[in-house]
Amino acid sequence: MNYKLYKNKSGVTLVEVIVVIGIFSIITFGANWLIVNSLRSNTVIWEQLATQSEGRKVLKQVVNEIRKAEESSVGSFPIVIAGDNELAVYANTDSDSLRERIRFWLDGTTLKRGIIKPSGNPLSYTQTESVVEIAHDVKNIEQGVPVFYYYDESYTGTEDALISPVSLTDIHVIRVQLELEKDPTKTPVPLHVESVLHIRNLKTN
Repeated sequence: MNYKLYKNKSGVTLVEVIVVIGIFSIITFGANWLIVNSLRSNTVIWEQLATQSEGRKVLKQVVNEIRKAEESSVGSFPIVIAGDNELAVYANTDSDSLRERIRFWLDGTTLKRGIIKPSGNPLSYTQTESVVEIAHDVKNIEQGVPVFYYYDESYTGTEDALISPVSLTDIHVIRVQLELEKDPTKTPVPLHVESVLHIRNLKTN
């Protein structure tokens, strides 16, 4: 009697191939999604750090110059303008003995610095203001937040700001704050930087 041996050949069905491909595609898509979002998150973090660093640098410049406010070279009061988004003072910002008129103001989303050097005989501040842009993407106006807050000499850190319009002679302490945001679609809220300064040369009563 002859016996025939049959060997079972196990094959991969089309359904199994489709299932494997589907699982592999899901895993690949998920991995790519995680990588892309991780890279985007890292980019946003680095942009925020760069924005914050730029903001602190600008804030330091503004604070340092305002803090040195003193009478002008013709004897005018140290503070010229004190608005929500504009401040002008007299201060010596260079190596000579003359005191410049320095103005900081927010124009849309751009923070600007203007300076007028006194000239002539007798001295006057009638020259054209030299203007530079010192910060961009400042969203204070959009957020309804003033750049400048003013306090009198009794300020200890908890008192309310002086009510606008502010009497220039009442000002002794100024809070400067910036709301910075380059791309509103990437960050939930603007970055906030602020500093409080005491004007050194204002006389107390």
